Amino acid sequence: MITHDLRVIADAIQDKKGQNVVSLDLRPIGSAIADYFVICNGDSTTNVAAVADNIIKVCNEELGMKPVRTQGMENDFWIIIDYGHIVVHVFLTQYREFYRLEDLWADAPKKTYKERRKPVKKAVSLEKEY
Repeated sequence: MITHDLRVIADAIQDKKGQNVVSLDLRPIGSAIADYFVICNGDSTTNVAAVADNIIKVCNEELGMKPVRTQGMENDFWIIIDYGHIVVHVFLTQYREFYRLEDLWADAPKKTYKERRKPVKKAVSLEKEY
């Protein structure tokens, strides 16, 4: 189920034009504070806020997950959304480039989410209702 949770988060990010979405599997690193980090960026504080808000909304609606805590919502430069086992980092682009979390956790297996998962189309009934 964790891969499903990560995919839902990645889709929520991409729905609001979040960029460069990656997840890091921190489980092999014994001292990590979570099982996974999800990292992305946006080019404006408005974009960063929209991405973070959408993650919180979608995780609640689709996964029934509410954050344990959030940080950075007051400035929208680097927002952290902590779900316990997954910690999401939404950066303003220049802050992501400066802090380079992927480099700090370079030993962690990394997955890149290039595009949004395509929604499953529902079957359409060809019968007319009278």
